[in-house]
Amino acid sequence: MLNKRLLIKNLLAHNDESSFYDKKRQLNLHTKEGKAKFLKHICALSNSNPANNSYIIVGVEDENNEIVGDDFFDDSKIQNLVNAYIDNPPKIQYENVPFPNLAKDKVIGLVTIKPKSKISSFKKGIHTILANTVFVRRGSNSIPTEEKIPFSKINTETVISIENNSRNSIEHTLDGVQDFINVRHKDLYCKYKVFKELFVVCWAGVKKNVRNTIFYSRVDIELINEQVKLFYSAQDDVTITYDASSFIITEHIALGINDKTSYYPLERLTITFFDNGYYKMDTEMLFVPPQYNRKMLHHIYNSNISLLKKLEKGITLTERENKEVLSIPSTLMICYLNGFEDAKQKLIDSKTHFKQFENIKVYSEFKEVMRVLRKMKYN
Repeated sequence: MLNKRLLIKNLLAHNDESSFYDKKRQLNLHTKEGKAKFLKHICALSNSNPANNSYIIVGVEDENNEIVGDDFFDDSKIQNLVNAYIDNPPKIQYENVPFPNLAKDKVIGLVTIKPKSKISSFKKGIHTILANTVFVRRGSNSIPTEEKIPFSKINTETVISIENNSRNSIEHTLDGVQDFINVRHKDLYCKYKVFKELFVVCWAGVKKNVRNTIFYSRVDIELINEQVKLFYSAQDDVTITYDASSFIITEHIALGINDKTSYYPLERLTITFFDNGYYKMDTEMLFVPPQYNRKMLHHIYNSNISLLKKLEKGITLTERENKEVLSIPSTLMICYLNGFEDAKQKLIDSKTHFKQFENIKVYSEFKEVMRVLRKMKYN
């Protein structure tokens, strides 16, 4: 079982970017250009390493390998993106790996590209990449090629050596549990559960009882053995259930106009553990958007747009308006889900204003809303 934090350290220490690994400051899948760059590297690394794993590390400065971190990213939709654009797509796994020096909401992303024998190519164009293009790695660059790619095992020994030096140990596991409960989350309700005598899952959050259902907010859930963050949210509420072989996280979002008193199931993540040391993760989208009176929603939508225009022009807001800004992201999402097609783009266009707003909770709310919309898009 690999300790993913050790694996990242060993990859960074090994050498600069190569034909089996790449590193990025951040992952941008919000634009076609960002998606195209990511898919290009996936294609190139897969073709250059048919016999072993390839890796992309996200959240690292390119020049000096400084670990700066990136936002928690839900990996369940990345495979869909790869499958949509690439012929003979490799299997992809995206994992969020916490590091001690990073803020609670920051992680290092680890993309694992599984080995396969067939050549990957673009089955349709995206941004400046044309259909049928094949990419390979030449040193640290992903370049297009028309040459026949020979099957190669050139990196196999190196990758196996790095992975073997990243194996987990009992000491790493115990240290991880102690750090999770007694250091990083000493102010929260914490619990752990051992599955199949091999896997240790820790979770922490603010525990509350709503209508006879236990919810956790400010939730952090980690698979300690692999140093992988399974779930993190500063905003949403989750319910947690488990049995002898599975751990189930059901994510809810609190939505409402003017208040947030109703909880709507968003997505269920089921982690199933097996006796042979493997586990699998399955996600199921549960969200059914709440529907509101369109006439009332039209009035609220216009009011939010007027408030956004004041933000754009730098007009000083009243105390009441400053409080109302906090609800703009979720309100615009509700409007979008009720047929106001322009609401989503208005939300995206306002990102800079939310980021610069004096109340930092506004930008956190924006990121949470965009995460929900991203989940819905890929489903």
